[in-house]
Amino acid sequence: MTGDLIRDETGTQRLIGYVLDVSQSDKSARCVLDLDDRHLNRQGMLHGGLAATLLDSAMGATGSLTVDPSGRHPFTTLALTVNYLAPGRPGQVTAAGRVTGGGRSTLFIEGTLRHQDGTLIATATGVFRKSSKVPA
Repeated sequence: MTGDLIRDETGTQRLIGYVLDVSQSDKSARCVLDLDDRHLNRQGMLHGGLAATLLDSAMGATGSLTVDPSGRHPFTTLALTVNYLAPGRPGQVTAAGRVTGGGRSTLFIEGTLRHQDGTLIATATGVFRKSSKVPA
């Protein structure tokens, strides 16, 4: 990863340990996590709730990139549907978002979560709304 990386910005990001990459020329944010035993369920696979969190973060930041090149303008998740397709094994996983429609304040965004070996772990669709800028 090169360019603009967001690290340790939120409590959730610090707790889970993912990095948000908002530097892609396609305006698709990417959420990258190196899986270790803290992220796995009893079956040794990526916990589904964490998979959803990675997708939500990448998709929300993708929405943010439509109005803020830093990827930091807040967006609120109105709906998120996740489809789990394959187990998330230890290694690096990357969630990415892609805007598919919407208007000035509400966007429809799709997401994918892939293992470093290319395996598609999960897909998601969501509705996101541009939030008021949070005061400093």
